[in-house]
Amino acid sequence: MTTTVETKTYFNFINGVWIPSVSNEINKSLNPAEKNDVIGYVQKSNEEDLNEAVLAAKQAKEAWRKLSGSERGEYLYKAAHVLEKRIDEIAKCATREMGKTLAETKGETARGIAILKYYAGEGMRKVGDVIPSTDSSALMFTTRVPLGVVGVITPWNFPIAIPIWKMAPALVYGNTIVVKPATETAVTCAKIIECFEEAGFPAGVVNMLTGPGSIVGQGIADHEDINGITFTGSNGVGKQIGQAALVRGAKYQLEMGGKNPVIVAADADLELAVDAVITGAFRSTGQKCTATSRVIVSSEIYDEFRQILVEKTKEITIGDGLDSDTWMGPCASENQLKTVISYIDKGLEEGATLLIGGKRAEKGIQANGYYVEPTIFDNCTPDMAIVQEEIFGPVIALMKAESVEEALQLANNVEYGLSASIFTTNIQHLLSFINDMEAGLIRINSESAGVELQAPFGGMKNSSSHSREQGEAAKEFFTSIKTVFIK
Repeated sequence: MTTTVETKTYFNFINGVWIPSVSNEINKSLNPAEKNDVIGYVQKSNEEDLNEAVLAAKQAKEAWRKLSGSERGEYLYKAAHVLEKRIDEIAKCATREMGKTLAETKGETARGIAILKYYAGEGMRKVGDVIPSTDSSALMFTTRVPLGVVGVITPWNFPIAIPIWKMAPALVYGNTIVVKPATETAVTCAKIIECFEEAGFPAGVVNMLTGPGSIVGQGIADHEDINGITFTGSNGVGKQIGQAALVRGAKYQLEMGGKNPVIVAADADLELAVDAVITGAFRSTGQKCTATSRVIVSSEIYDEFRQILVEKTKEITIGDGLDSDTWMGPCASENQLKTVISYIDKGLEEGATLLIGGKRAEKGIQANGYYVEPTIFDNCTPDMAIVQEEIFGPVIALMKAESVEEALQLANNVEYGLSASIFTTNIQHLLSFINDMEAGLIRINSESAGVELQAPFGGMKNSSSHSREQGEAAKEFFTSIKTVFIK
């Protein structure tokens, strides 16, 4: 392995050793802000590599399981300290590899550190309950046991936080893991795994390999020695993984798409609402599963809200995420840029009115990257593709409602149910929203994106498989309950 970041080849990490894939084939990781900038090279792994990683995890699981929770937690504390030392380096790598601004990736890395520390503490918390028995001379209680080997499949949009919020609970609850990151951000994931390596995790407990989802991801879903799969990504791929896991009886957890609404009631603080919509829709170039994509506004304030929103959107600076003056970076890849542009074209074809944006940004340094203008559509109807389908880009569909009740109907009229937000000072509106909104994350007078690490996270309808990640809720997926009766 060379020491030059731009040309370094990152290997798979299997059984405590960095090794090349069996095929010796590699893929480039490119900077979406400057497509001629090669971040590094990653392995194009196959089923043989996967079998090796799973075997290492399988062989390591008994010794790891037999450690106390506090002993496993100590390893997570050490990983957190290593990550903290490397926060600037890893944040910069994530920005170069994925495109979001350095401020965002630095915040994401800090969140990763906090997640590791949180779950390190979980090693000292209770894992069961004493339950009264009908037999006065018996003792009955529950405890929890790990699943065994867990496959971790992660997306490119949060290349630091999502792998860590899956790996940390899996490990502290006694599982060993095989991680497959998205190829687009595999270099960032390799750097995270380096932190686990430096923390001294026993060989085979943490394994990572890179490669195409159709081979490595599907292989994880199909592998008979993988006992649980935690996945974040698209609905189509998630359902394939869930079906494969179901057939062989493996536990699975799917976090998938969102089409997240913000309702702005007539009594809302308009400036607060506009700022939150802009942040929720355009930060990370709209590439968050909880990003705002539909904004449903009371007809009484619609024109005023629209005017303020457009004017403030004009102030957004687009550029390289490493530039301190940049507010919004590029799309993460050429394919993602093409997807966003295709949806903008659909919106125009279906008769929506383009208020601002709608084109690829190609001025100056933008010409060599995958930039798109922040885009707002007006006169959107419920059946339009830009209203119904996840775009995963900086595109807002504006809609008008005559009442909060109508707004809720429009908000619920999609297949997704991940996050949702309302801006109101009316308690009745607030309570109606909490009770009637079909989403797993409800936010009041705040942007649709974001959840604290100690709180459960997950969606309803087609946004998830209905389990929850983060916080204590992670215990429900990564362990099984064992009931004990002693006579």
